[in-house]
Amino acid sequence: MLQCVQSMLSLSFLVTFAACDAPPVPLDDLVIEKTFVPEQCVRAVKVGDYVRYHYIGMFPDGKKFDSSYDRGSTYNVFVGKKQLIEGMDRALVGMCINERRLVKIPPQLAYGKQGYGEIIPPDSILHFDVLLLDVWNPEDGVQINTYYKPSDCSRKVEVSDFVRYHYNGTLLDGTLFDSSHTRMRTYDTYVGIGWLIAGMDQGLLGMCVGERRIITMPPSLGYGENGDGSDIPGQASLVFDVVLLDLHNPKDGITVSNQAIPEPCARKTVAGDFVRYHYNGSLLDGTFFDSSYSRNRTYDTYVGRGYVIAGMDEALIGVCVGERRSITIPPHLGYGEEGTGSKIPGSAVLVFDIHVIDFHNPSDKTEVTVTFKPEVCEKLTRKGDFVKYHYNASLMDATPIDSTYNYGKTYNIVLGANQVVPGMEDGLLDMCVGEKRHIVIPPHLGYGERGVTGEVPGSAVLVFDIELIDMEEGLPEGYMFIWNDEVSPDLFLEMDKNKDSQVEVSEFTDYIMQQVNDGKGRLAPGFDPYRIIDNMFNNQDRNGDGKITEEEFKLKTDEAANHDEL
Repeated sequence: MLQCVQSMLSLSFLVTFAACDAPPVPLDDLVIEKTFVPEQCVRAVKVGDYVRYHYIGMFPDGKKFDSSYDRGSTYNVFVGKKQLIEGMDRALVGMCINERRLVKIPPQLAYGKQGYGEIIPPDSILHFDVLLLDVWNPEDGVQINTYYKPSDCSRKVEVSDFVRYHYNGTLLDGTLFDSSHTRMRTYDTYVGIGWLIAGMDQGLLGMCVGERRIITMPPSLGYGENGDGSDIPGQASLVFDVVLLDLHNPKDGITVSNQAIPEPCARKTVAGDFVRYHYNGSLLDGTFFDSSYSRNRTYDTYVGRGYVIAGMDEALIGVCVGERRSITIPPHLGYGEEGTGSKIPGSAVLVFDIHVIDFHNPSDKTEVTVTFKPEVCEKLTRKGDFVKYHYNASLMDATPIDSTYNYGKTYNIVLGANQVVPGMEDGLLDMCVGEKRHIVIPPHLGYGERGVTGEVPGSAVLVFDIELIDMEEGLPEGYMFIWNDEVSPDLFLEMDKNKDSQVEVSEFTDYIMQQVNDGKGRLAPGFDPYRIIDNMFNNQDRNGDGKITEEEFKLKTDEAANHDEL
């Protein structure tokens, strides 16, 4: 008795039988014991279905006479078409996938009085431990169960589209045979043109990016009678759990959406412009791959010259300063079949959310707009004038840079003395006191490609709102000192206070300062007067001995070819 029970346990039975030495109990009809029933039964076997199942065949005493497990393959057959003994034909009806049944079949529903050769004796009661693995019907098509669909589904998969998706592939009983996730790369293919098994070609149609589906297909739309030769047996139904990550068509161009265009928009980019913009870059499923914001600096480039991917080159034409837009770029206008390695996979659609900060053209000049002009405006600024002005400075996106109002004092410069950027020089010319101007300065007339560390980004367009507060007329070009009156014919003698026939630095300085204080002469405004006088003295001290003799001393009018200040 103990030996018999152990034999039955070795066959993984889940049921208890009568003692081995007890006489067999006659059966009048089929007896079915459900030894395992799955929680969900999506489909039950019907007459005419094709099934794949495993079984162990035994006599009532537990002696095994056959097993599909021993052959290493399922038993595959149509149900209800007399391809099985009658008892098994009836026993399989109503079974669910992964259900397990102990079926007891009387002789009249099995091999009857004839038995089956030397294997099944006449009038044998047969027991079968059956595990159903697969069921389908010749009339079956692809079954689709969408269990997640994004709210935004502006585009669906169509025939000839190229898709990138992840999947888990299982048999109907849940046995995993393949997964793109384990390979850590998507499956990339065209849809509807025969690159996939027919069931997948059908199952992917109509999907949105981000959608998740269970696609179930009969073997006729999968790998058919022969399977794939390794993991997928013949006549197997297939189940694919699919998430669509990407979708495009080779005919696609760029798509622009979510535009926010500022008003006014006086100028739009054209080919050849230099643009500074911020962006967030992601794949079509929302996977982030890059951002200029994370680097805390704009992306700066020429547009329309092939400096960026073709889709971005196109998308940056016709934008305004301050404009925001989302750009969808198909892979043939992005990084193509190869991608960029770890961040951007091959054949990936790209999505960029961009914000245009500023742009200019290398041919741009300073743009000056007069916002206020006094009624009386007779005296205009020119090179050499000493001007005092207030300003508010910002970038094109209105980011403030600096303001004289913060310091409570004006900014003072000499025009034409390279004390400010060239664009500001242009903006301050021909201006009268009290006038206000709006000045836009391109970077090549501002701080150039390098900018000012921590203040002005490289290649930035500058915007100044200025007001001229005061001005002092400068000297003629080339002069740092001029006489207001006639020049004394005894100029050298007047400088030579100690009458030693030579003029020292102190004598020269005292004399010039006296002339300025008396209104007889003028020094160039905006400069250190003593540095000007030192320069004048050095120009007269021809031999560099620290003294000026009468022979060395000359007025500027006597030296047309040089710039001595006397």
